[in-house]
Amino acid sequence: MDDPTDLPAAVRARRRALRLGQRDLADLARVSERFVRAVEAGKPTVQLDRLRAVLDALGLELRVTLRGEHD
Repeated sequence: MDDPTDLPAAVRARRRALRLGQRDLADLARVSERFVRAVEAGKPTVQLDRLRAVLDALGLELRVTLRGEHD
């Protein structure tokens, strides 16, 4: 994922692939359903620790790389 605007779509797609509802994901990640909706809506100001909890629950990770570098 090179574009941060891809994050909401990636979270939504993974949640759906796991056949989880937003409430299910919220329970797994120990965040509110409102927070899951905010992530999937692309809210630009979300708490990093809660975002990591959502990603962990989905088996995803967040990476930071130098611009122009790709795996």
